[in-house]
Amino acid sequence: MSRTALITGATAGIGEACVRNMVAHGWRCIATGRRAERLTALVAELGADKVHAACFDVTDEAARDAALADLPASFAGIDLLVNNAGLALGTAPAQGSDLDQWKTMIDTNVTALVSLTHKLLPALIERNGAVINLSSVAANYPYPGGNVYGGTKAFVRQFTLGLRSDLHGTGVRVTSIEPGMVETEFTMVRTGGNAEAHQKLYGGADPMTADDIAETVRWVAQLPPHLNINTLELMPVSQSYAGFQIARES
Repeated sequence: MSRTALITGATAGIGEACVRNMVAHGWRCIATGRRAERLTALVAELGADKVHAACFDVTDEAARDAALADLPASFAGIDLLVNNAGLALGTAPAQGSDLDQWKTMIDTNVTALVSLTHKLLPALIERNGAVINLSSVAANYPYPGGNVYGGTKAFVRQFTLGLRSDLHGTGVRVTSIEPGMVETEFTMVRTGGNAEAHQKLYGGADPMTADDIAETVRWVAQLPPHLNINTLELMPVSQSYAGFQIARES
């Protein structure tokens, strides 16, 4: 029997790759995002029987609730929530950061994620479903300029573990996936469209791809129901842990 996944941030990168991968493996997908034209293209490509486009900003709870209330009957039973929507804004140190960018990251990466999760938990419990949250290695390893972005992803990781504890005995599986370097639109968004910064970060690094993470999400989702992956950290072979910083007198 086909199962249904709701995937946020499905208009690009990991979210879009997740929709393609899940559909290829027999799932129906509710693809959410702000860019209607991209969602429409996904539906046209993969089929309206396989993908339902739900266009809304995850930070807009009224629009989200309206979209969920309007789901076709064939998509109404959600078995898997993939909380992928998120972003990083800015690379400045905390003392030089834009407070509005900090608030946008918190609103998107934290508040919207917990709000949608809370909304869907009753249905997920009823269906013995699963929640997969996209965190980051930034949750575990600080770096200059990571400040609030890293803090939001640390929240996602800890929220996942707490949710797993609270859902003990319900049959609902909960996983935090924590990727390192993945080449997507991420850096372009973070730097306001700086192609040079994008190339400097990814050039010659052989980073992971959105498809790599999508395959990981699908693997976790399709494990036998008695298995739970609590946290899963992934990096490309070219990436490893950085050293400590030391400020020296000159």
